[in-house]
Amino acid sequence: MFDVYPEKYPELLATKVTKLQDLFNNWPTPKMDVLESPPKHFRMRAEFRIWHTKEKINYVMFSKDDKREPIVLNDFPRAHEAISDLMQPLLSIIEKDEVLKTRLFQIDFLCSLSGDTLVTLIYHKKLTDEWLEKAKNLEKSFSIKLIGRARKQKETLSEDYILEKLTVNGRQITYQQVENSFTQPNAVICEKMLDWAVSNTRDCGGDLLELYCGNGNFTLALAQNFNHVLATEVSKTSVRSALFNIALNNIKNIDLIRMSSEEITQALNKEREFRRLANIQLEKYQFSTLFVDPPRAGLDEQTVKLANQFENIIYISCNPHSLMENLKQLQGYKIEKLALFDQFPYTDHVECGVVLKK
Repeated sequence: MFDVYPEKYPELLATKVTKLQDLFNNWPTPKMDVLESPPKHFRMRAEFRIWHTKEKINYVMFSKDDKREPIVLNDFPRAHEAISDLMQPLLSIIEKDEVLKTRLFQIDFLCSLSGDTLVTLIYHKKLTDEWLEKAKNLEKSFSIKLIGRARKQKETLSEDYILEKLTVNGRQITYQQVENSFTQPNAVICEKMLDWAVSNTRDCGGDLLELYCGNGNFTLALAQNFNHVLATEVSKTSVRSALFNIALNNIKNIDLIRMSSEEITQALNKEREFRRLANIQLEKYQFSTLFVDPPRAGLDEQTVKLANQFENIIYISCNPHSLMENLKQLQGYKIEKLALFDQFPYTDHVECGVVLKK
């Protein structure tokens, strides 16, 4: 169930395209842009439970049926080569060392397109100085970054992040991607999504408001198309990473504030004052465009009301059904562009984007 079938990929993708087209049947839409994934080695993140038997330890995932039985994985071709090539050699070394092996519960992998790899070993035991010494040797042997986690304990041996370099519209953008925080799982599709977003906002002009900006994934790429960008995010980890990324790429026209979409809506409508906005002059912005990449539930009622005030909306959705509900609430917009981003091949998951103009 976790295998890949490159020869079947075009057919599986075509099925997704048909389903999304059917969902938009009652809406006048242009021809859909379809952004294809590599058929294998596309995942930059992977998390595996560790299954202990008397003689061995194995990577496992669990079946989705009621039995939830463990399925042993000898390889994982969905993962980027930096992960799939590392999995078994790493496990074979851990298996031979009682300190590294005992009560090991899970192994998480995070890598970049260039192969920069971070591995997190998660335990049901306290991590001792002896573990730390052996883990340092393991990190050095494989030229990786290593983190150990246990209850109320995190041991970072070098760094708790990798640097990803993505080429967008001919420019290279560098992103800090922090362990145990959200990052785009399919870097090739991420590059294509960013290209798509940049291409479709090139003539918008004015200023951009972005909600749910995460680590600045879209923010950094879109900044080139606008005079000023105001981006919001609630996660402290993501905000720190986004600020790091803005400075790393020397982008000067982005203001970032830690606020929810509800809060920024209240601030823009002058319904409430926030000390977090003490150094931000909302009056200076001349917003032409709203960019949103919301959670699966879509936009809440107040954010939809805010969205209705914008000339242009770029809406990235991980749930086409909640997107459809929001489209019914947005008044007087035309769908200028529709795209399918195949972030998760061999699954039913569909990610899509629309460009809306008044």
